[in-house]
Amino acid sequence: QVQLVESGGGLVQAGGSLRLSCAASGIIFSINAMGWYRQAPGKQRELVAVIISGGSTNYADSVKGRFTISRDNAKNTVYLQMNSLKPEDTAVYYCNANVNRRGITYWGQGTQVTVSS
Repeated sequence: QVQLVESGGGLVQAGGSLRLSCAASGIIFSINAMGWYRQAPGKQRELVAVIISGGSTNYADSVKGRFTISRDNAKNTVYLQMNSLKPEDTAVYYCNANVNRRGITYWGQGTQVTVSS
């Protein structure tokens, strides 16, 4: 079993910054990919950013140039640095990890990010 614990959400004014963290623990031999998704009220969950084992990254068009995903392999932790935040970034942000040879995907409990105008 693998657990993902997120932290770093909160309330920030438009133009501000936040840094989310997600630490994975449990029976982990390898991490294939870790990423961040978000879900705003009344909307479907969407991919924000992902980083795969080799270090390649992918971002949603809406956050390119503003958000940066990074990973500390020694700590099995992924970060999301969010700059120039906009009210439309308001959502619950979920951490996601695909681990081990079986490629099982796990989710965190979510952390609220609210951007006021």
